[in-house]
Amino acid sequence: MRFTELASKEIINLSTGGRLGPLGDTDLVINGETGQIESIIVPARGRLSRQAEETIIPWKAIRRVGPEVLIVDMDEAGPLRRTGRN
Repeated sequence: MRFTELASKEIINLSTGGRLGPLGDTDLVINGETGQIESIIVPARGRLSRQAEETIIPWKAIRRVGPEVLIVDMDEAGPLRRTGRN
């Protein structure tokens, strides 16, 4: 599957049912030696949003790629890690 096919999908957290954002707005962390995707970085949303910092989703947290959504299980992969970019 190409990234362009994934870009329109919404990321949903299986354990909370919460929307994390569209996949097309994310950054990918790619291992330079193997070329494998290590994680997805969901950027912080607007000022009025509860999500003030970016969210890092480990690649191993992905459970299912559906026609319209990407399901991630953050409960099994560990807690959401948020970092601030300077």
